[in-house]
Amino acid sequence: VLIIDVGITQKLELTLKLTLDSTAANVISAWENGTVRVGDTWYPGHLILTPETIIKNWQVTRPENLQLSHLEPVISLDPEIIIVGTGMQLIFPNTRLTKLLAEKKIGLEIMDTPAACRTYNVLVHEGR
Repeated sequence: VLIIDVGITQKLELTLKLTLDSTAANVISAWENGTVRVGDTWYPGHLILTPETIIKNWQVTRPENLQLSHLEPVISLDPEIIIVGTGMQLIFPNTRLTKLLAEKKIGLEIMDTPAACRTYNVLVHEGR
């Protein structure tokens, strides 16, 4: 599961291009500041992405404000790991959230968004 927080706006001209052999799964084909392309469609703003699901317009705007209740759509899918992309800077949620997810046996990884996109695609390619 990948959660992308692109709320930090900066002027960037960075594009991530990855190619994987997964045709049925939601794979990130590019990332630019503020938007993510899944397949041929660009999604602006915050979203939750799984191999099978795209939840647009996710309401969390800052990683430090992330609460367990914000993750209910993800937790209901019983993931082994949740990856949070925080824009171009690492911004960590409160440590209580990490502890609550660990109690549910769900890992939480915080990364800048380009790294989160790459990691997500690798995990999708591995079938995870």
